[in-house]
Amino acid sequence: MDNKKRFKAKIGNKDFTLIGTSSEEHMTAVTKILNDELNKIKGQVSRISDEDAAILLAFNAISDQLDKQLELDELRKKVSEK
Repeated sequence: MDNKKRFKAKIGNKDFTLIGTSSEEHMTAVTKILNDELNKIKGQVSRISDEDAAILLAFNAISDQLDKQLELDELRKKVSEK
């Protein structure tokens, strides 16, 4: 059975239809955080294009993900050593 759902989101000034298995609450939260972060970048960097702001946001998100993965790996290593 296919549990995929459609979710409409306005990100920046564009409308998107996203398809996935996450709850509507999850998708709404992600959309809000995404828009907040885009607005933060656009507020910090004058005259940045929407595309460049999205690229910086993606870069920051992947960097944060790598940091969290390293942190998780270290915690797992400490637990396995005990």
